[in-house]
Amino acid sequence: DNSNIQSNMLGLARNGVFKAARGNARCFSSSITRIRTDDPRMSKAVVHNGTVYLSGLIDPTGTDVTSQATNILKEVDDLLAQAGTSKSNILTASIWLKDIDRDFKALNEVWINWLDPGNKPVRATVQSPMALPNLLVEIQVTAATSK
Repeated sequence: DNSNIQSNMLGLARNGVFKAARGNARCFSSSITRIRTDDPRMSKAVVHNGTVYLSGLIDPTGTDVTSQATNILKEVDDLLAQAGTSKSNILTASIWLKDIDRDFKALNEVWINWLDPGNKPVRATVQSPMALPNLLVEIQVTAATSK
């Protein structure tokens, strides 16, 4: 009954159990780390509570979806390394293609060659207008830290 629960909770409080639990909670609280903040609009990556969030990454230098995706995935590797993790810890991937009918197969070839086959994330790929006319693909991933 409720009186027994309240009595037990008061006893635990008197014995310092709740105080210790609150102290442990502080140990698990985490700071936010922002990586590559030179862009005035956003960070390229944010690390919080064991999760690495990457912004949507683009490559305006590539001339086709294969070169753009390859360059973007190199940047994913670099940002994840800066955050202390790797593509083996990717949880989710979101991919936007300018022309899904034309570029889906080529994107998948690059993705499969890059991906850690033993640690495939969930993924969504959709067609979308792009912010610049020469952009063909944008990729965003979220990963767990290695710690």
